[in-house]
Amino acid sequence: MPKGTNQKLKLYYLSKILMEETDDEHGLTMPDLLSELEAYGVSADRKSIYTDIEALNDIGLDIVGEKSGKYYVYHIGSRKFELAELKLLIDAVQSFKFITEKKSNTLIKKLTTFASMYEASQLERQLAVQGRVKTMNESIYYTVDDIHAAILNNKKISFRYMTWDTNKKLVPRKDKTYVISPWRLTWNDENYYLIAFDSESGIIKHYRVDKMDRLEILDEKREGKEHFKAFDLAAYTNRAFGMFGGDGTMVTLSIKDEMIGILIDRFGKDISVKPSKKKGWTDVRVEVAVSDQFFGWIFGLGTNVKITAPASVVKAYKEEIDNLIEFYK
Repeated sequence: MPKGTNQKLKLYYLSKILMEETDDEHGLTMPDLLSELEAYGVSADRKSIYTDIEALNDIGLDIVGEKSGKYYVYHIGSRKFELAELKLLIDAVQSFKFITEKKSNTLIKKLTTFASMYEASQLERQLAVQGRVKTMNESIYYTVDDIHAAILNNKKISFRYMTWDTNKKLVPRKDKTYVISPWRLTWNDENYYLIAFDSESGIIKHYRVDKMDRLEILDEKREGKEHFKAFDLAAYTNRAFGMFGGDGTMVTLSIKDEMIGILIDRFGKDISVKPSKKKGWTDVRVEVAVSDQFFGWIFGLGTNVKITAPASVVKAYKEEIDNLIEFYK
């Protein structure tokens, strides 16, 4: 039999055909496979295809052959990602505010290549990223990569920290360049944050990654290792409402019993819970960063939750309410 022009690529094209055109619901017969290969300029006979399928199975592809009528039908069985997993990953990429719309679409298109063309059509419903609130920082991929490199190599980083002005432009928050020691990256409240040690103030701080500009890895060793020996990332992010910082303060909240789920969802199951003196109410102790964002969260829960201790926080909350009343007069 005369050889096709792409004979050396036969195994590659055979795997490509099976990966793109078959799944648990769709298969190809031997004549189909021979015809598809011919379209790529590859000539083959049945015997060689049997050998090639066996070779592809040996290197990790899961090619299944099942009898259907007078033919065997071949399809890919298990894949690196199941369809449900791809849907989950695409939903996650869409929801990430720290990834730009352009990068989101690029990532989603790459994820669809792990599915057959039939399964990919089911993912098209999830390709609508346009219109969602997204970051405008196209360099975030490289920023994250540089931060990981700095952490791996135990180096400090420098960057400009940006903020929006009234002209809707990103401008430096301060005239100085920030120099900090990066330690952790985390995702919170739909944004990507760097947890770092600030040597100048001697405390742990966090920064929105998409607001970091002109990041450079410095030839200086990180500091603050002692602060991260017993660092609890989950506790840190739980107490920082909207990732607005502040000193951790133990606060007692008196809540209606039916509100306990909201507290557990926000702070986890390790919170201290005990019956209140008032029937139908429960006292909960949590550690929070006392801030306007924390007070806003409490305000949103209305008369279902009441701050009862410490007195300083109760006083600060009352003053905040009084200020709001005065503001709206």
